Amino acid sequence: MERSRFLGEFLRARREATPVEQVGLARVGHRRTPGLRREEVAVLAGISTDYYSRLEQGRERNPSDQVLGALARVMCLDAEAVEYLHALAHPLPKVYRVVDHREEAAPTLLRVLRGWTHTPGFIIDRWMNMLATNRLADALYAGMEHNDNLIRLVFLNPEALHFYADWEKTAYLKAAHLRGVAAMDPHDPLLPRFVQELSAHNEEFRRLRGQHDLRPRTNDTKRFRHRLAGELAFEYDFYTAKSAPGQQLVLMQVGPDSTAEQGLAALCALADSAVNVIRLAPAPEPVPFGKTVVSDRG
Repeated sequence: MERSRFLGEFLRARREATPVEQVGLARVGHRRTPGLRREEVAVLAGISTDYYSRLEQGRERNPSDQVLGALARVMCLDAEAVEYLHALAHPLPKVYRVVDHREEAAPTLLRVLRGWTHTPGFIIDRWMNMLATNRLADALYAGMEHNDNLIRLVFLNPEALHFYADWEKTAYLKAAHLRGVAAMDPHDPLLPRFVQELSAHNEEFRRLRGQHDLRPRTNDTKRFRHRLAGELAFEYDFYTAKSAPGQQLVLMQVGPDSTAEQGLAALCALADSAVNVIRLAPAPEPVPFGKTVVSDRG
């Protein structure tokens, strides 16, 4: 998975997604190319069409920061996309090492999770492997195939289409998150296996991956259709710790809505009926990790 090809794919996707009106050009006649043409990008960025074509084709591997800045302005990239563009063009040197993807939840985040007992909460790594859950999060995702990894759950479990009331939005955010993760370490050996698995089994993932969109996550609202607890709606908040790069503590809350409160009460009843202990549950390949289930009963 060569970085120059990634760079070319990203530039082509963002060029085709940039409306001509957005850059002050008039849409005249029929255009076979969605968005901007290569020559239009080149003129607006102040570079030759041949040079820009080589970038998209993966034949030019060392664009300057000045060129990258000009392309970012033409395509109106946000801060997240600009960071990704520079990471593709100038990645950190490859380090040959044995990579262990078996992570444990950071003690700092785990301590917070242990005190979060009234709504679902969990800890994930950068690949969205579930590293730890409280009893309500365990009840929320109970019985769902691939519930050990939220990306695989969305794209590989057919039940996810019903489970996530806003599946299209959820799928978009998961694909964008994976794209951002890949930019941070394109040499990670897990990446090609992960992408290949998702691409082979889900057409929508292939389409979303081709868009090359990135969206940072700070907070979000997600609606579920739980087969036992019914309709659920949670506001998400994401927390990180400097001691655990890539890990996030995700805490859910419900707003002052009677329907949401009723759903949460039903989920609590399900959690209360289960046996809650701290345990390690090994996950299947290709995401080898252990999930800690946190009990709030001592």
